Amino acid sequence: MRVLFLVQGEGRGHLTQALSLAQILQMAGHEVIGAIVGVTTERSVPTFFADKFTAPILPIFSPGLVYNAGTNALDPFKTTLLALKTMKPFWRSLQQVRDHIETERPDVVVNFYEMLGGMTYALLRPSVPMICIAHQYMAFHPNFQRPKGQWFYEQAFKINTRLTCFGAKELLALSFDEQANEPRERLRVVPPLLRREVTELKPSFTTDFLLAYVTQPGLKVELQKAHQQHPTQKMDAFHAEATGPNQIIDNTLTYHAIDGNRFLEFMARCKAIVTTAGFESVCEAAYLGKPVLMIPQPNHFEQACNAIDGQRAGVGVASDTFDLNKLSDFLPQYDIQLSERFRAWHGRGYFMFLAALNRAVTPTSKPSGGFFWPRVRHLLRS
Repeated sequence: MRVLFLVQGEGRGHLTQALSLAQILQMAGHEVIGAIVGVTTERSVPTFFADKFTAPILPIFSPGLVYNAGTNALDPFKTTLLALKTMKPFWRSLQQVRDHIETERPDVVVNFYEMLGGMTYALLRPSVPMICIAHQYMAFHPNFQRPKGQWFYEQAFKINTRLTCFGAKELLALSFDEQANEPRERLRVVPPLLRREVTELKPSFTTDFLLAYVTQPGLKVELQKAHQQHPTQKMDAFHAEATGPNQIIDNTLTYHAIDGNRFLEFMARCKAIVTTAGFESVCEAAYLGKPVLMIPQPNHFEQACNAIDGQRAGVGVASDTFDLNKLSDFLPQYDIQLSERFRAWHGRGYFMFLAALNRAVTPTSKPSGGFFWPRVRHLLRS
């Protein structure tokens, strides 16, 4: 089977998932013929992906998300304005995607939450079947819990998610644990896609330090306040402003520059983790048996959902602030058997993803129901 990827280039999560699925497909004897990656003028294809992905990569412009420079909070208004301003180049991008698919003629396209995929299939209808993979598709599951009082952000999130999956034969929703499928949405619940570097780690549980991953300026300030309140608690913090490894602040606080491999080494040895509520990092912690204090980015509805869902699944505790007291209260409740159950769930993914691709390339007499106007009518009804 020849497979073409479409990948959202924002952040690390979807790119990491694409690398993980590529490993699965190659192990099964299939060929990943390339990846179309959505980029902006300010954001190119990340080096970690370009270095590890072995097939050709085609960067194509796709409107990105806009964050507040001071707080790193998602700004829906400016994100919408940017999308409106870039409609002409975006249309050219859709044509590029369609032309590339028709030229390369893969057996199936796998879309990792890239709007280019959904809109190309809605408006230009490539002849190759597509499936979509992302944790975000759990938003269409009836059991998925959502934060209260965020109606506007919820609607914006649902609309954006719909735009990524028009025309898809199937939606694969990555989940912390097993859930029932939702046939009305063409949705199947599947395990997380984790990079091989994580699954090859051997965690230890003999140290007492906390590990923090800090990319927001505001969260760094909260970390410093938490350190002042708990000066005896040893913490290692990876954050964007650090210029190198092992920047010792005092006897119990050390900063480190962002380094993916080094962060994993620390994760395998730490007592617990404090981070934003990105699905990928929380899943990695669960696989390694490390409790998580999940702090969603402000105005980031997806992360707010992740934190609630992660708390439901027992992988950690949700918080609006860098609250080490909340984490300390949670640690005695953490189920040490969770990692074993999570690993078993993750281990089923190999066969579930291969089965999904086989279903996608199997001809059916029924239409997928995924073209533009039927989905718009469904969206208006929901």
